[in-house]
Amino acid sequence: MAHPVDVHVGKRIRHRRWLVGMTQQQLAESVGIKFQQIQKYETGANRVSASRLWDIADSLDVEIAFFFEGIEQDGGMERVNHDAVPADILGDKEALDLVRSYYSIPENQRRRLFDLARVLSEVS
Repeated sequence: MAHPVDVHVGKRIRHRRWLVGMTQQQLAESVGIKFQQIQKYETGANRVSASRLWDIADSLDVEIAFFFEGIEQDGGMERVNHDAVPADILGDKEALDLVRSYYSIPENQRRRLFDLARVLSEVS
């Protein structure tokens, strides 16, 4: 059984990879491994070593801490805080595609779209 922290880190790897529009193959080539290993990391089936996580963070242009966001210390035991990082966002390709599309819009238009979305969410 995979450790919850390994699963969380794997989801964060997948999340970031999708956000930057990178395939498993592209990430694997960037860090010098086979794409099957990326699959295992993303599911939490295999743990990511510190040096490999360093390489993945570099390839995905994030700090190492990104992969641990949403995990809290609780009496010496690590647990995933599902309120901090909603699992449905991490696993929802449509939501990640929406975020990627949002950031491809020029900033001034993106701000107007954001304001519109906020007003619509308050109405419903």
